[in-house]
Amino acid sequence: MKQFFLVIIVATFSVHSVGQTTFKKNSIYLEAAGNGIFASVNYERQLTKEPGLGVRVGVGFYTDYAFYLTIPFGINYLFELKKNKSFIDAGVGVTFARIDGDLSGSSENPNGDHFGNFIPSLGYRHHTEKNLLWRISLTPVINNYGLVPWLGISIGKQF
Repeated sequence: MKQFFLVIIVATFSVHSVGQTTFKKNSIYLEAAGNGIFASVNYERQLTKEPGLGVRVGVGFYTDYAFYLTIPFGINYLFELKKNKSFIDAGVGVTFARIDGDLSGSSENPNGDHFGNFIPSLGYRHHTEKNLLWRISLTPVINNYGLVPWLGISIGKQF
């Protein structure tokens, strides 16, 4: 698992590009808080030729009294602001969390504590000339424990 995170981080920051001449459909980004609950590495793919509908998936973690592996899934829509590579980023997602990284759903695991979260998001996103992106989003976590106001901050690379 450590090797996976290392490969993702190196790939995110080592891709060299010269200016953004067309809209890049793929993004990989690190997110603090947000959909991964505490932290996550995410891949996002825009499904349209121009900014619009996209899907994302990631792997992250949450820790309270135990370490939880989180798997965030979601869809989002980018509303472009005045053609200046800034967007309103609105979406919905679900994040599954499982103790010890056991995602099998097996009831035979006595430590199989798991839970699901519904996470809507609304934020501001900016793409730079060098294909970097950053965003800040309001991402409240809604689950069987109630609603927790949450904020996510992301930085990544488009390709």
